Amino acid sequence: MGVPLVQQLRVGSYLVKQKLLRRRRYPLVLMLEPLFQCNLACSGCGKIAHPDNILKQRLTVDDALRAVDECGAPIVSIPGGEPLIHDEMPEIVAGIIERTVFVYLCTNALLLGRKINDYRPSPYFTWSIHLDGNRERHDASVCQEGVYDRAVAGIRLALDRGFRVTINCTLFTGEDPDEVAAFFDEVMAMGVEGITISPGYSYSLAPQQDIFMGRRESKELFRDIFRRGRENGRRWRFNQSSLFLDFLAGNRDYRCTPWSNPTYNVFGWQRPCYLLVEEGYASSFAELMEETEWERYGTGRNPKCDNCMAHCGYEGTAVDDTLCHPLAALRVARRGPSTEAPMVPEPPIQYLDRGDRELPVKQAG
Repeated sequence: MGVPLVQQLRVGSYLVKQKLLRRRRYPLVLMLEPLFQCNLACSGCGKIAHPDNILKQRLTVDDALRAVDECGAPIVSIPGGEPLIHDEMPEIVAGIIERTVFVYLCTNALLLGRKINDYRPSPYFTWSIHLDGNRERHDASVCQEGVYDRAVAGIRLALDRGFRVTINCTLFTGEDPDEVAAFFDEVMAMGVEGITISPGYSYSLAPQQDIFMGRRESKELFRDIFRRGRENGRRWRFNQSSLFLDFLAGNRDYRCTPWSNPTYNVFGWQRPCYLLVEEGYASSFAELMEETEWERYGTGRNPKCDNCMAHCGYEGTAVDDTLCHPLAALRVARRGPSTEAPMVPEPPIQYLDRGDRELPVKQAG
């Protein structure tokens, strides 16, 4: 696993505390979204589809740190947009580190060379650099040539400066398992701490909708990738739990726990998660947790969620399961996800209308 022991222990103690307090729902990672503006127009992202007046908005330092305090999660992930566009991002990151909260700053690295002197290495701070495959694949994903090379240069610069560095890799339809495996080899050779991997989620505002995989296609792809890793004795480090990787390979029947990755942005606390952009907002974290109709979200419960296997919905579920079944998690960590056993069945799809009647629409396949 590509997570330092000190972080594992801190997060583990937090999880044990939640169990002892008998909390059914609790946050694991705060998705702090300080702006929607970006310097790229990626095919699978709809964030920049907001009107110009919204793209110009920024979370203030006070608002960002207030959200961190209100949420209380042990980890903060800062996506965007592109966070390095935000002039006060160094102050936000410094404030989170002062709270001894782990922060992952997600960036496409185009501005990293100019901005890196505004940051200092810390055990609590990690650059999470967006890299969706090899040069050809990544540049096609972000719809601009040369971005892969600049991202790799940013990775090497950050590592040379002593920073923690991970990559954030999203996979889409048409992936070649051999190419993905070779790409994982390349980033391991660069010396990154780990890989955060996930299948792409079909944002309703994304400019291309034919690039997203269904759940079955996602599971088959991940099995093919993990199989290549096992056959060749590769040791890839993932910045994720072993049981989440097992879920990606179709070996776990998990339900989404969107409250484990709450999102705060310029509109407030987003319901129910980072990925659904049309479900409304809460004015406080308490309101988000207590008044959101969580039973209306997840595969089989909402058509917008049917093909989702993203880490922001299922990593929290896997981490909770790890706490309940540590030996199973250890076995998967040692052996890797099974690539030959029958896949677990998909959950039945029964949508709920606004009157809380169950509507059997179709069976997942």
